[in-house]
Amino acid sequence: MASLGFKSSPHDHALFVQHTSRGSILLLLYVDDMVITGDDRPGISKLKHYLGQQFETKDLGQLSYFLGLEVTSDTSGYYLSQAKYATDLLSRAGLTDTKVVTTPLEINAKFDAGDGTPLQNPTLYRQLVGSLIYLTVTRHDIAHAVHIVGPST
Repeated sequence: MASLGFKSSPHDHALFVQHTSRGSILLLLYVDDMVITGDDRPGISKLKHYLGQQFETKDLGQLSYFLGLEVTSDTSGYYLSQAKYATDLLSRAGLTDTKVVTTPLEINAKFDAGDGTPLQNPTLYRQLVGSLIYLTVTRHDIAHAVHIVGPST
């Protein structure tokens, strides 16, 4: 990417940015998935053509889903949702038929490692907590509860 004039973002090393006379091009990579966006449309087309010559690529059109994030837009902006991700997470946890509550955790709740019964599958618990941490990208309202049940530092 550097040979094409892109610079790695200091905020995320998977994000590459190129500033041109027409605007900017942003390329976000995650394993074999990428998002290309920006306001330099000719530059984006040229980049897609170049990448298509170097690698087997498939243009999926306008961004609608990436890494568990559903993306929609209208004239007022972009919107992120993780509804499918959350539904899949509930299914994996075996909680699809449970009662819904408005507050996921009492405000002053405190837990101790000796509380309750030991888990049969602590690996699944750690995976679920990790998934819940990712869910807080769009669900800030659960951040406190996830912090309480998550790993202690």
